[in-house]
Amino acid sequence: MHIHSKMAEKILIIGGTGYIGKFIVEASAKSGHPTFALLRDATLSDPAKAHLIDSFKNSGVTILIGDLNNYESLVKAIKQVDVVISTVGFMQIADQYNIISAIKEAGNVKRFLPSEFGSDIDRCRAVDPINQNYQLRVKLRREIEASAIPYTYVVCNLFDGFALSNFLQLGTTAPPREKVIIPGDGNVKAVFNEEGEIATYTIKAAVDPRALNKILYIRSPQNIYSFNELVACWEKKIGKTLDKIYQPGDQILKMIPESPVPVNLLLAIDHSVFI
Repeated sequence: MHIHSKMAEKILIIGGTGYIGKFIVEASAKSGHPTFALLRDATLSDPAKAHLIDSFKNSGVTILIGDLNNYESLVKAIKQVDVVISTVGFMQIADQYNIISAIKEAGNVKRFLPSEFGSDIDRCRAVDPINQNYQLRVKLRREIEASAIPYTYVVCNLFDGFALSNFLQLGTTAPPREKVIIPGDGNVKAVFNEEGEIATYTIKAAVDPRALNKILYIRSPQNIYSFNELVACWEKKIGKTLDKIYQPGDQILKMIPESPVPVNLLLAIDHSVFI
């Protein structure tokens, strides 16, 4: 159901052409919120992004030109909205301090959702290099809270499109048909969420008083599986038994420092989730 435009909070997404960002822009526009996407000039002129940006415009999204490192553009954009959602990528987490400063200066933001969309960083254990990134996010949470900025943190764990497209098999682009490498003993449970559903819940939470200064956990019981259970489902679907290679945690730890980016990051995620 669409919200009447006079009642709907205006929502700004920063990082809207990124992996999860595009789903959140779409969900915001579909929900009837006046939706704004802050994009860099370089993004607007990128042929690879042209189709996505056209789809934003066709959905009624207002495109604003700006940059995380152009403070004036941030303040100008933020002054136009009620809610700010950041979906910036892994390498830009620390740049969100600029968003915090701009929100404080603008003084009109009813809710800020920083770029999280993964594990609950205050409660999970992780190894480097993922742990370094998590610690950045923890410090950012504390800064948001110390600044008395109204917030919601979204914890959705694993993206279906990321985890299930190839069952986290390094160097592959499709689910396994012959053999599968399983981290640990394969029995640790994990949460898998579809990106569109994550986006829908994110937009609902962004304007829900019950989610003010809270963590939103997206973890439907039907979306919780162990790696072994996932493989069993896949084997049933394809009518074939896969060769299973179990990879102990200490072997993954040994591989991380020996692997290039982004393989080391993927291995660290494997370890933090499944070991």
